Amino acid sequence: MKKHVYTICVIAVALFMALMSFLDPLYSVDTYITDHVYSRLNGTDPRIVIVGIDEETLNEYGNFTVWSRGKLAELIDKLYEDEENAPAVVGLDFILTDKLNEADDAALASAASKEGRDVIVGTNIVYRGQLETDSKGRRFYNTEHVANIEMPYDELNEAAYSGFTNACIASDGYVRHSMNKISVPEELKDKASDTHESLAFAIYKTYQQKHGNRVNEPPTNSSGQFRFLYSGESGEYSEVSLRAVLSDKVPMSAFKDAIVMVGAYAPGFQDSYQPASDRGRTMYGVEIHANIIQAYMQSKTLLSLNRFEMAFITALIAALFALLLRKKGPSVIIIVSLAISAVYLLLGRFLAGKGVYIQCAYVILFMIIADVYFIFEKYVVERIRRRHTLDVFKKYVAPQVVDELSHTGDFELHLGGEKRDIAVLFVDIRGFTSMSELLEPEQVVEILNEYLKHVTDCVLSHNGTLDKFIGDAAMAIFNAPFDLDDYVYQAVATAWDISRGAQKLEKQLEEKFGRTIKFGVGVNCGPAIVGNIGCDFRMDYTAIGDTVNTSARLESNAKAGQILISEDVYNKLKGRIEAESVGEIPLKGKSNKIEIFSVVKLNKEEGKNDESKMVDNT
Repeated sequence: MKKHVYTICVIAVALFMALMSFLDPLYSVDTYITDHVYSRLNGTDPRIVIVGIDEETLNEYGNFTVWSRGKLAELIDKLYEDEENAPAVVGLDFILTDKLNEADDAALASAASKEGRDVIVGTNIVYRGQLETDSKGRRFYNTEHVANIEMPYDELNEAAYSGFTNACIASDGYVRHSMNKISVPEELKDKASDTHESLAFAIYKTYQQKHGNRVNEPPTNSSGQFRFLYSGESGEYSEVSLRAVLSDKVPMSAFKDAIVMVGAYAPGFQDSYQPASDRGRTMYGVEIHANIIQAYMQSKTLLSLNRFEMAFITALIAALFALLLRKKGPSVIIIVSLAISAVYLLLGRFLAGKGVYIQCAYVILFMIIADVYFIFEKYVVERIRRRHTLDVFKKYVAPQVVDELSHTGDFELHLGGEKRDIAVLFVDIRGFTSMSELLEPEQVVEILNEYLKHVTDCVLSHNGTLDKFIGDAAMAIFNAPFDLDDYVYQAVATAWDISRGAQKLEKQLEEKFGRTIKFGVGVNCGPAIVGNIGCDFRMDYTAIGDTVNTSARLESNAKAGQILISEDVYNKLKGRIEAESVGEIPLKGKSNKIEIFSVVKLNKEEGKNDESKMVDNT
């Protein structure tokens, strides 16, 4: 692929990856990766204790709605009974909106309102989409419009602080986000102030203020959400049964200066969710709140880079990878892509510890696509090109040679030129011009085709390479592009077969057209430059140099039916051929005369493949 075309393709792919990152169609895949890679399940904080309304409690006291207010009041009084072992804050993960029993309702409000007690009760945000107008006057449908806040019943609402318990369930069904607070619409400010905090943030804030510590409010996205990292899996937080506490089976020292979360811990409450950290199990809502509180305390909260930043980073990595590794081998590309993916994941985990979330799926996806592409380009496309090249070479080189090379894999076509020792054969029809003037064009073409077919068959039968046709002349080379044993002899044998086979062809043409043809052949050997010569859109595989020129001069001096060879060829094949000296004759373009020989006979049986009788005078 040309460089500028490849660059355009790289830019297109980079923009595509940027668009993918921006639109985030693989959100579920990305979060599956990051939930596992970024997860830091480094143990639950012992300062957070869960008092669960579990099966044991329900079996003892019955339906929760019947006894809830009275037993919760009893629990709060018991927790704060011993001031030395009193908890720092108590969170009730329940929506206690309606009055059920006057005495129990009053008892719970009284227990929560006593001095020195910090009790935070759950609320519920009711979202209902509606059309709204932004600051620029544009109308839009707000799916996060707060339509109502379900607050605790009046007495409890006045006695205790409150925070919403809504779980932020992502589009893939998992909980990995939370909120610090929401803005309260004007029409609901009789229920809450300008902002209403989440239960987890309200508990964390109260705990920090009580101990004189700084309250860190994590930054949020445009939806007011942030990501948090889980600290424990389902069932890992210290949990005791409400019944066990009320039955004095749990020492109060277990709650000293602790954050006590009271919540549903039985399937019947239907208060369980899919945590992002533990996809195989559900987690009760009270445990999720506990994880969020610990995330606040240990700064395990994350804010995603905005979409434009993430898209730019993804595009930049894709472009640099494709541009810098284009000419590398597939093994190098795969190793580098795996290394980049690993480093990127480690970087993402490191940044998660610093409160920054980055996508992972799209960089990894690009690395996979790049690996597949480069493997396809380097192997599959190369095999296609190689097969095409071999098929083309079958038209010039003996097919059996090409097939053998394709099977062994010992094939390399050098672009440009290389210096090789070769044998060169030129053959031409004697008197072809005058003959063509006497025949119809169709007859001339038919005679020429018969002649060229005969020459081609002879060249290929001796594993030579048919270089080119030049009108009624043909050129063949031996020992290029592939090494050929006994290539000088093979060239002379080809010339002999052309001359001998011409007798049969002469008869056929005489009978059919009343005309006959004779061949003149010249053979030389020596060094030459062999390779692809031309330009990027038109190349010929050929040989150039003095060796080639001399062979052409020999052919031009050959009489009809004569095979002329150079002294170099004769010396290499002494004893294997019989040849007569024609003497020294001048050759066009050469300052000195050279001795040439006319081949009389080939001694095939005596010298065939017998390299010990070859004399190398080079």
